[in-house]
Amino acid sequence: MDNEQKYTLAKEKYLELGVDTDKVLKQLAEVKISMHVWQGDDVQGFLSDGALTGGISVTGNHPGKATNPTQLRQDLEKAYSMIPGKHKLNLHAMYLDTEEVVDLNEIEPKHFEKWVTWAKEQELGLDFNPTFFSHPMFKDGFTLSSPDDEIRSFWIEHGKRSRKIAEYFGRETGQVSINNFWVPDGYKDNPIDRFSPRQRLMTALDEIFSEKIDKNYTLDAVESKLFGLGAEAYTVGSHEFYMGYGLTRNKLVCLDAGHFHPTEVISNKLSSVALFSEGILLHVSRPVRWDSDHVVIMDDELQEIGRELVRNDLLEKTHIGLDFFDATINRVAAWIIGTRNTIKAILKAMLEPTDYLKEVELSGDFTTRLALTEELKDFPFADVWNYYCEQQGVPVGLDWLEEAQKYEEEVLLKR
Repeated sequence: MDNEQKYTLAKEKYLELGVDTDKVLKQLAEVKISMHVWQGDDVQGFLSDGALTGGISVTGNHPGKATNPTQLRQDLEKAYSMIPGKHKLNLHAMYLDTEEVVDLNEIEPKHFEKWVTWAKEQELGLDFNPTFFSHPMFKDGFTLSSPDDEIRSFWIEHGKRSRKIAEYFGRETGQVSINNFWVPDGYKDNPIDRFSPRQRLMTALDEIFSEKIDKNYTLDAVESKLFGLGAEAYTVGSHEFYMGYGLTRNKLVCLDAGHFHPTEVISNKLSSVALFSEGILLHVSRPVRWDSDHVVIMDDELQEIGRELVRNDLLEKTHIGLDFFDATINRVAAWIIGTRNTIKAILKAMLEPTDYLKEVELSGDFTTRLALTEELKDFPFADVWNYYCEQQGVPVGLDWLEEAQKYEEEVLLKR
């Protein structure tokens, strides 16, 4: 039995619950995942060859990592060729592609022209991140909240220039560019003054965002973190800080799945944040005991994130990005696994009879709610997914693995 025949049977099965799988697949094709560039080169970038600082750490030394923009784009193309749908790429500022020697407070749109040309050719959108780490001006654990005026001014200028680059991305690609601000500022040991750094961060962000930019081109997001390496005791940009900042300044609130306590999940936060925020940015990651940014797998939390987005009709208000890096495995395969799983989780949620489930819940029929959600776990979801991949012209099932391994032998291992 081929994939189309299996899909026909699955379609009939889901139709018994009132779910139109053809309609679902059309909706799924509209969902864009912003795949992150930094998985391909272990968050090194092309600004310097210095060690990672600012709570960033990558483990592993699997052969074949990208060492220049051309190689990185080649690897990205291979990954996208095995992921169904048309999506986006999330760039960090340190991934500029230019022959000029420029610092982070000097970057301009022209330094990313090659990325834009490539993105247009690939029909991709582009998101952006200022880079507030792995730089000599990241001093004593601080950037935008530094008590040193010179350091703070350097990073404020970087933030302003990043917004102009994101605006350029949006204008050129025709897709709004999400520009996400995360800073690693904090103390390794207990501070006396927790208030002043946060006040300085607030003031610095206000200055960065003082220029109004067309929201059709770019939207600003702010991202919290529980802690990082070197900032174990105190993180200036906490969840409470950025929640307050995002809500009062009309910014997207970024929720990173790995930036909270080990037993804390972001799926349960989505409905609350959505009620009050301008919008939501997701960094879909997988923490293992702490923010270790593992490759996204089809675990309970990923599926719950998908359900919350679909059940509450939040896909229009939520921008979905990925954030993981693993140098112990084939880096291209990591992209493929994580992105395909994220799309799968959304598809799985779309295949629920959401309206009916809400009706029985509202009526107090919790027995039917439980029985149906459990029965859905045995429905032929994989047959719908495989058909979707086939229709999108990408490998079905594990067929992508052989292609990725061939690419590793012919390209990655020869670097």
